[in-house]
Amino acid sequence: MSNTQKIRQAIPLSSDRVQQGSLIIIAMLLTGMLLTILSGCSKADTSEDSQEFVAAMVEASAAPVLEAANEAATYVSPEAQAKRASADALEKLDLTKDLRASFDHGEKGAEFQKYIVLHDTEGEGSASGVVDWWDSNGKGVAAHFVINKDGSIVQCVDLDRITHHAGFGDTGHNEKYGTTDESRDDKVGTQPIGSWASDYGMNSYSIGIEMVHVGGSGDYPAAQLEALDNLIAYIDAYYGFESQIIDHKAWRSGNSDTSKEFASYLANYQDHRTHD
Repeated sequence: MSNTQKIRQAIPLSSDRVQQGSLIIIAMLLTGMLLTILSGCSKADTSEDSQEFVAAMVEASAAPVLEAANEAATYVSPEAQAKRASADALEKLDLTKDLRASFDHGEKGAEFQKYIVLHDTEGEGSASGVVDWWDSNGKGVAAHFVINKDGSIVQCVDLDRITHHAGFGDTGHNEKYGTTDESRDDKVGTQPIGSWASDYGMNSYSIGIEMVHVGGSGDYPAAQLEALDNLIAYIDAYYGFESQIIDHKAWRSGNSDTSKEFASYLANYQDHRTHD
């Protein structure tokens, strides 16, 4: 165990900043006490050898404490590091929040976050227009994010909330993907589509991202793909771990999204989390 760890264990403080300041003060006090004691002991012997011995003792005894204090002064807790990483990743996004109550279908804590599901809107309308349309149709269907072709993003559901972006998946996919707990989902607005697709768990374990795109219309703009890169990095930083990346058709057979022209990008995202 390092000197820093030993000293931290002896100081059960809740704040990193307070703890760092306390360690520095303790180091100063310990050094001062040691100097006083050794100086007092040396008064009986003022020879050059004695003075050198005292100086060496002070240096040797104070060094570990000062080293620990210096380490503590620059210490950042894992929680603080995660918050900083998330904030840094968020700054890279051209993101507008437009949260809608009708899209919120329950709580999704970090312990339930497993997947990032990618979608195409299958329309050329803007992200804000897509969000308005979802809200107006009364079905409660949405994704957490919609990415415009120019790379701007609209977020309409908080990351720690369930929204109905994946819909029903193939029967048996709850077991396949480990998404068996559907109890946190209020399932408001859901309409079963048949016994072949009866599983609804993916919605409770994932983040949905829609890209403004029509399959077969050509490539995805670089700005849109770069925004997706940064958005995935932000989601990873927010949770402190990497969620598995899939597309909508992996969840339900027969879905068109993502498009054929996205196939190579999807493979790259699944391999190293960027489009290139």
